[in-house]
Amino acid sequence: MNAIITVVGSDKVGIIAKTSAFLAKHSINIADITQTILSGNFVMMMMVSLDSADISIDELRNGLKELSEEMQVEINVMNEKVFSAMHRV
Repeated sequence: MNAIITVVGSDKVGIIAKTSAFLAKHSINIADITQTILSGNFVMMMMVSLDSADISIDELRNGLKELSEEMQVEINVMNEKVFSAMHRV
């Protein structure tokens, strides 16, 4: 199963490092990643594979919620199928 993770917030040191370290700790592979700075705001989108993960998608959401509060950014997780269905033209 794949998921889409988005991270948005004020740019600061360590956002990518802390997010990717959390994912690696739980055997979640980053399949694709893009990030940019828009008007001083950090914006990142990742496609991740949960096939080898040692946590469920709900536990992933909860863990990233705690991390988002620590880093003062917004992190969202969505099942790739739901994301694709929402953005189908």
